[in-house]
Amino acid sequence: MVEEIVLLDEADEVAGRAPKAASHHRHTPYHLAFSCFLVDPRGRVLITRRALGKRTFPGVWTGSCCGHPAPGEGLRAAVRRRLATELGATAESVTPVLPAFRYRATAADGVVENERCPVVRAITSGPITPNPDEVETAEWWTWDRCLELAERPDSSPWYRLQMAQLAPLGAPLDWPDAGTDALPPALPW
Repeated sequence: MVEEIVLLDEADEVAGRAPKAASHHRHTPYHLAFSCFLVDPRGRVLITRRALGKRTFPGVWTGSCCGHPAPGEGLRAAVRRRLATELGATAESVTPVLPAFRYRATAADGVVENERCPVVRAITSGPITPNPDEVETAEWWTWDRCLELAERPDSSPWYRLQMAQLAPLGAPLDWPDAGTDALPPALPW
């Protein structure tokens, strides 16, 4: 089965769909994605290093999980699906934190990410079993250490941009629920 992404127009409405693998290149179309910060009851964040075999941004340190909602898939369902696939994890809750986040970044090899990428926090107290095809390393970090990672060049560009908006919100367990009103029209909750 070919994984598809949701293409967006500038109003964040569905503009079509396309195969994920064939869509990420030097002229990647604007599309729907998400980022998830997985937090444990102690307030630690699961930070991951992307697998070295990943097509885009291999080996960079970043948040817990990223992904692309499938056509017609809601954000919560997409987050839960990718947490299971990438980390063997389950979420006890999923909360929108930066629902309007959007970015564009170019990797060293010229591949572009061009995404409307709502950011969510998920809480878990269960085990983590990283998928080596997706994740090179996964570690529970303190919030202070997460903030330090945002200053390092080996962190993903989207992580650095997200952290600039998350840092003022305080510790991860204190991040307020931003609600769903600012989610793109193409993405049901």
